[in-house]
Amino acid sequence: MALLTILHDPDPRLRIKAKPVASFDAKLKRLVEDLFETMYDAPGVGLAATQVAVPLRVAVMDCGSDETGPQKLVMVNPQILEPADRQEMEEGCLSVPDYKDKVPRFNRLRLKALDEHGKPYELEAEGLLAQAIQHEIDHLDGKLYIDLLSSLKRERYKKKRAKAEKHAA
Repeated sequence: MALLTILHDPDPRLRIKAKPVASFDAKLKRLVEDLFETMYDAPGVGLAATQVAVPLRVAVMDCGSDETGPQKLVMVNPQILEPADRQEMEEGCLSVPDYKDKVPRFNRLRLKALDEHGKPYELEAEGLLAQAIQHEIDHLDGKLYIDLLSSLKRERYKKKRAKAEKHAA
């Protein structure tokens, strides 16, 4: 397994729409393992392949807790079905470090996807898991959560990012 480099906004590779996975081979299994290792190291609850410059429709998540233990989920070629109960939820992102804000998300949904072996599955999700699914699928579609912010909040984010970049230089 290997730690991968997580891209940060405004890297244009984050805006590439991922291609569907067609081959469920050892290379895909390795990618999934590396995504989990990178996500846990970051640390985060989800990571899409596009965040590490791999333009494939693959994402991993673990919304488990100390009480539940790990709850690993692999999504290959995911689709959201039956979203419901839209609300504002606070969100952050490994590709948008040091910035959080509230964005509109569905609190419940049904997911249709394949696992890393190509086996289809569906699941009902709510709360943090539903939010993480939407967030990672947005990444696979070339979108960041900051795209869901109002224009005023996006400008505030861009100013904060520019200030941080200036101090880093």
